[in-house]
Amino acid sequence: MDMASIDRINELYHKSQSVGLTEEEKAEQDALRKAYIAAIRKNMRANLNSISVQEADGSITDLGKKYGGVSDVQS
Repeated sequence: MDMASIDRINELYHKSQSVGLTEEEKAEQDALRKAYIAAIRKNMRANLNSISVQEADGSITDLGKKYGGVSDVQS
């Protein structure tokens, strides 16, 4: 998500607190918020899938491959 979209989310929030939003602005705000949440979830999933744990026997377990459905070959 780009900074312009985040700025627009903030503008709409402040306007909603001061004078209120039109129906079109409410729809835009809802769509922008959903896109923002999707971007956060995608980023979090990528971070979690990149975690590897060293086991007591010295082996390394890639948690993304084990639990996250990440294959060996990524496109």
